[in-house]
This record gives sequence, C-alpha cells and structure tokens, in this order.
Amino acid sequence: MSGPVGQPVIRMTAMPADTNAYGDIFGGWLMALMDSGAGLAASLLCRGRAVTIAMDGMQFHQPVAVGDEVSVYAEVTATGSSSIKIAVEAWRRHRHEETRVKVTEAQFTFVAIDDNGRPRPVHG
Repeated sequence: MSGPVGQPVIRMTAMPADTNAYGDIFGGWLMALMDSGAGLAASLLCRGRAVTIAMDGMQFHQPVAVGDEVSVYAEVTATGSSSIKIAVEAWRRHRHEETRVKVTEAQFTFVAIDDNGRPRPVHG
C-alpha cells in the first residue's frame, strides 16, 4: 500500500474517552478530526473563514484502537469561485510500531464565507 495523499494537518492519540459503547474508537471522532483537518486546509487556502457544506464517500477500512496515533492528511482537489473540495485520509499507527495503515477517507466540500456568513471568492 502506498503512503498518505496530501499534507499532514492533524495528529492525535486515540484515547478511552473517544470510544463508543463497545470500546471501539467512535467513527464520529474520526469524522470530527477529518473535518477539522480539512477546515485547516480550506482556511489556509482562502485566507479566512470557510465552512463545511458536504462530506461524501466516507469509507472505514480498518478499526482504530485506544492508544493508536491517528494522522489526518488533506489535499485540495478542486476550487470553484467560492467552494473548495478537499480529499482527506486518516491513517493509524500502533504506538509501538512504525507501520501506518489507512483507516478511512472522504471528500469534504467547503465554502469560503465573509464576516456576514455569505459566500465570498476563494481567492481574493
């Protein structure tokens, strides 16, 4: 398997508080990390506020365990006049090993907004 696509944007350790009722890392925790990472990439590109308007194609490939290091990578794949599409991947590494494994991926769409919450140009 090849390595992550995009730039590293977040790295976290999965903790017991991030688990679901069965003791597995909650998928919503991963989604929140990925949304935060995509938001960092979107805000940097548009030099201001950007909001999530869609998340598509999330697929969970592998589980994440308590104590795993989770790294999120983001790559801008398209820009419109006010929108930004970002491919995001989350990878895990067991804390005592070097091997990384992709656990999930998704496409996020953001819109650059002004101080009044209205769409604004991505570049400008």
